Amino acid sequence: MSGKRTDYISWDEYFMAVAKLAGMRSKDPNSQVGACIVSEDNKILSMGYNGFPAGCSDDEYPWEREGSDPLKTKYIYVTHSELNAILNYSGGSLKGAKLYVSLFPCNECAKAIIQCGIRKVIYDSDKYDGTPSVTASKMMLASAGVEIIRYRPAGRTLKIEV
Repeated sequence: MSGKRTDYISWDEYFMAVAKLAGMRSKDPNSQVGACIVSEDNKILSMGYNGFPAGCSDDEYPWEREGSDPLKTKYIYVTHSELNAILNYSGGSLKGAKLYVSLFPCNECAKAIIQCGIRKVIYDSDKYDGTPSVTASKMMLASAGVEIIRYRPAGRTLKIEV
């Protein structure tokens, strides 16, 4: 063999795959969202996925999406992947970092993204586009100068045997 491989994955493919792999840790039966925070020089700083806060048993809290009693649905308990990745980071500042996330961030996560100094969001799915939460998120991210980039899949399948 002469020369280096040419079929290696790009940085974007790598980090989005890491985000999606992190999302596979989620026990949420409906949404498995993952996030990966990366430094400006392409080093992984932190990861997160959607789930209950540490110490809150996922056997005791509800996973239901709908119900007449909000206390019996997951939404007021679950921490989103982006916030988990931010909170999981213990190395200091995230200023200038990039966030790879499998689902476009909600307005609450956008606030945390802006406040911690992340400058670029690369997202895969935008299935809640047009909802008040995502509309507000896009407005705030744009106002704060956070670059928003839609991930463009390369069309290849990555297989990992574990």
